[in-house]
Amino acid sequence: MHPFVTVIDWVAVAVFAISGALVASRKEMDIVGFGLIACMTGIGGGTLRDVLLDRPVFWTVDPTPMVICLVSALLVFFTAHIVDRRYPYLLWADAVGVAIYGVMGAELARLEGAGMLVSVVMGVMTATFGGLIRDVVCNETPLILRKEVYVTCAALAAATHVGLSAIGVPAVYAAGAGIALGFGLRALGIWKGLSLPAYKSRPGREY
Repeated sequence: MHPFVTVIDWVAVAVFAISGALVASRKEMDIVGFGLIACMTGIGGGTLRDVLLDRPVFWTVDPTPMVICLVSALLVFFTAHIVDRRYPYLLWADAVGVAIYGVMGAELARLEGAGMLVSVVMGVMTATFGGLIRDVVCNETPLILRKEVYVTCAALAAATHVGLSAIGVPAVYAAGAGIALGFGLRALGIWKGLSLPAYKSRPGREY
């Protein structure tokens, strides 16, 4: 694996693991619960990606991501009480993870020979599945079901990276652009409540 891919993979794992541990702190779980939720969040999306791409699941080949999740959970367990309002930190940690994982999932799919559309879809799955597991297990309203843009941010990050890579932009710059745009859109969603137009029900026609 390219060193660049490995680095962003570990960063994304850490950020998502922290977001999972922050949810565990809100639910007042014990240290084992912290570790479990951190691992589910940190490696859940990447696990789904690797299974669908029929490649070895990344944390079974190299346990470093699992170690990162557990260390992140331990750190949050002993420091979460310092932060009075933890939910905003959860949102921002998740926003960073969505942008990074959107790019990283798409890049790994590209390296496996997937087409552009499949690569973008894999990026979206990688970015959102771990958070979905976290919220469902912890009985929280999944972030992907909230009004603000969320899945769109992962799709933008992945599509930007795939598109720029396709025209010959070096991977590092393509990834940087994808992460910046994905995170920027999610930041607007958090700050301004930015959302896509929603369906509005209308009275049925009488025939």
